[in-house]
Amino acid sequence: MTSVLPLWFEIGSMIVLVAILIIDLALIIRRPHVPSMREASLWVGFYVVLALIFAGAMFLLGDVQHGTEFLAGWLTEYSLSIDNLFVFVLILASFKVPTAYQQRALMIGIVLALIFRGIFILVGAAIIERFIAIFFIFGAWLIWTAWQQVKPGGHGDQGDSWIIRQVKKVLPFSDHYDGGKLRTEVDGKRMFTPFLLVLIALGATDLLFALDSIPAIFGITQSPFIVFTANVFALMGLRQLYFLLGGLLERLEYLKYGIAAILAFIGVKLILHALHENELPFINGGEHVAVPEISTWTSLGFIVAAMAIATVASLVKANREAKAHGERLHLGAAEIPEDTK
Repeated sequence: MTSVLPLWFEIGSMIVLVAILIIDLALIIRRPHVPSMREASLWVGFYVVLALIFAGAMFLLGDVQHGTEFLAGWLTEYSLSIDNLFVFVLILASFKVPTAYQQRALMIGIVLALIFRGIFILVGAAIIERFIAIFFIFGAWLIWTAWQQVKPGGHGDQGDSWIIRQVKKVLPFSDHYDGGKLRTEVDGKRMFTPFLLVLIALGATDLLFALDSIPAIFGITQSPFIVFTANVFALMGLRQLYFLLGGLLERLEYLKYGIAAILAFIGVKLILHALHENELPFINGGEHVAVPEISTWTSLGFIVAAMAIATVASLVKANREAKAHGERLHLGAAEIPEDTK
């Protein structure tokens, strides 16, 4: 029988997590800057260790099921958040956001992501409680999303999306940034800065990613508390990870395949679970279908393996290409006659 996490632990965890996010946001507003590699790595390490301590507390105060569900959910959301980061990079580059204010844009984008995901979690939990067959839809959606991941042109240019064009039609915008301000004055006229367009683009992206991430984690656990905390821990430190990885994101060419594999795997798991709990009259006469169910431990193992294989394969290919490029440069230099050097 599954144990229940203490209420004080759930409430206390939410208070502490919200407090950390507020402190993090306040630090950015007070001192906008580009963090050093050391600063970024320390923050990322802090949030990862914090997530592991939280998982340990769930093992102790709950049981093995709570702990493994959180770990699998956190790793799934973390991998999807890294994919989110790819699009953030495109948005910030497209709008030419000043480096000193990229932290503020990322943090606001993360807060928006938490708000959207919180809403989706509440709605999703309510639907699942009343209509378990929603897992058929969730599963099909994740499999379709996995295909979109590996299809050419999966990450398009976000700088001139439909919603941005509509906003530009109804609001006046200046051509230049004014620090991290949303409004500025140009020739005596009050106008919005491009920073508002950046936030709108980030918010729209967050909304789309919530449509993928929430069904994915509901395929691992149906506990709203675990779903939300896994999302919070996955998004915490994402801002620092952006600066830590830097150009490495472009080298992780196969990461999208690892993420697609995870989404497709969870999609299949959701459909199998829906068949196992089936109550739809047009499927097997409304009776449960005897299909194998995928355990949380299996899910955890698959998620870790998919991300590890994709990351290692990406780095191996990047190193081979860098080595081949270096050899071509060396050969090219060797062919130049000595008297022309």
